[in-house]
Amino acid sequence: MPANANDPEHPAGLAQAKFLTVAEVATVMRVSKMTVYRLVHNGELPAVRVGKSFRVPEKAVDEYLRSAYFDAG
Repeated sequence: MPANANDPEHPAGLAQAKFLTVAEVATVMRVSKMTVYRLVHNGELPAVRVGKSFRVPEKAVDEYLRSAYFDAG
């Protein structure tokens, strides 16, 4: 199967992927930054370390929220 440059798992796809800071992820998810750090350190939310900070792929946040969603009604 040929590699897809639009796939964030493919090295060329990483250049096109949008990354969010921990603070941005916390705002999107409406949780604290500590909660985001906990998700990253527990392996529940993938992240890339850049220096001393983390960057989280926007797609990973969307997938996490989609998988965590449940209908209470």
